[in-house]
Amino acid sequence: MTAAPTLLWLRRDLRLADNPALTAAARDAGPLLPVYVWDDADRPWAPGGASRWWTWHSLRSLAADLERRGASLIVRRGSPLDELAALAAETGARSLHLTATLDPGELDEPSLSEQFAARGAPLEVTVHGANLLFGPPFPTTAAGRPFHVFTPFWKACRATDEPDTPLPVPAHLRGPTEPPASLSLDELRSAAVHAWADGLAPAWSPGEAGARRRLDAFLDDPLRDYGDARDLPDGETTSRLSPHLHFGEISARMVWHAARDAAGAAAEPFLRQLAWRDFAHLLLLHHPATPDEPLRPQFADFPWRRDPDALAAWRRGHTGYPLVDAGLRQLWETGWMHNRVRLVCASFLTKHLLIPWQEGARWFWDTLVDADLADNTLGWQWTAGCGADAAPYFRIFNPFAQGRRFDPDGAYVRRWLPELGRLPNEHVHTPWLAPETARRDAGLRLASPDEVARLTADDHGPRQLGDGLYPEPLVDHAVARRRAIEAYDLMKQRAEAAGDALSPPTPARR
Repeated sequence: MTAAPTLLWLRRDLRLADNPALTAAARDAGPLLPVYVWDDADRPWAPGGASRWWTWHSLRSLAADLERRGASLIVRRGSPLDELAALAAETGARSLHLTATLDPGELDEPSLSEQFAARGAPLEVTVHGANLLFGPPFPTTAAGRPFHVFTPFWKACRATDEPDTPLPVPAHLRGPTEPPASLSLDELRSAAVHAWADGLAPAWSPGEAGARRRLDAFLDDPLRDYGDARDLPDGETTSRLSPHLHFGEISARMVWHAARDAAGAAAEPFLRQLAWRDFAHLLLLHHPATPDEPLRPQFADFPWRRDPDALAAWRRGHTGYPLVDAGLRQLWETGWMHNRVRLVCASFLTKHLLIPWQEGARWFWDTLVDADLADNTLGWQWTAGCGADAAPYFRIFNPFAQGRRFDPDGAYVRRWLPELGRLPNEHVHTPWLAPETARRDAGLRLASPDEVARLTADDHGPRQLGDGLYPEPLVDHAVARRRAIEAYDLMKQRAEAAGDALSPPTPARR
């Protein structure tokens, strides 16, 4: 009698190497049915445009990898639980393997089994660990509570065993003689690939092979200089593995062990950053409302401003602050932004403009190829001062000081803002302070807010205003800093008057 097939539900584990769910499913006696369900549902934090682009290309790569190993990727579209239940009924499958993601609302093993049974598909469900390094379960404080500060969390992680050794690719994946019906990926292209994403392809190679090439390039040289060079936005100073890690095209422990083997103790600054992913997912696991609500509840009373015009100018990279605008231009054109510049852009939105951090998080969510709910939430709340391990609320990044420090010769700004390309180094981060003669020699003219609004009325994303045009500053730095501190002080006074300290809330029960 032929053994029943085994379903492998692929979500953000789009790889063959070190994939515990795949390894376990391949050991079952029956044929393997790897399945991806394209979910178009309009739900909170559904994948953004850049994520859909990446997913589609990654699935193409995965389908080819599976085919070479003897299996076929099955693609369905609709409600994942409904489609998997239907597929189980079609094929007689009795077991399902999947990888955890730790996203809010994720169903645990008993709930999944019950939901499939209710759909007439009594599947034995096995949920394998998420693509992380130290959990879950994660290390806890001495009192047994989740960490809310990264450094003690990192020390607790380093006091535990090293992450497990990565698993090899299964030698052979046996698919069924007659695979069940599947959508072709071409049928999904219109839902995933849009003209605005044309700039992503030259910058990225989605898929497991692309992830390995990216890792190898990082191990060759940048890893050893990472501790000193990671904050420099121009050049290959970081790994750029974040989208590959998010989509599970490479496992975190593969990256960990490869870095340790290549650089030894010199890899420590990079390994610490890898552990930030764990910390972000730990926080989201225990505080599932934080993608929309501040971790520190006192910030719900913060006097944010509603300024659609300023928000639009920020999205378009027309703030008049070169490091901010260069970052947003890089984001729009490549789907990625250097982390130091992310912090400066986020600080500018939340502190110079006093626009709610959720607005920035939504823009990053739609435009970043590495958009990850845990990382995005942690980063924005950290910058706004309302999250765990948050930057002090009175820390307000000075964009031109940050530019002079981390982009001293203006190479990054000139790369993404060619209209500033001929300005001398001393003025490239502050073009409004350049003498008129210097601007004239550089072929530069500053555009007023009214002119910027007229030229960009129909724009969705960043672009040049025109040859030699660059916006005047949207807001004066000193004025904005003073206004931000007053707003944060007001919130602090309100909290103190209510007898409420600025501390994180009790973790939600999970």
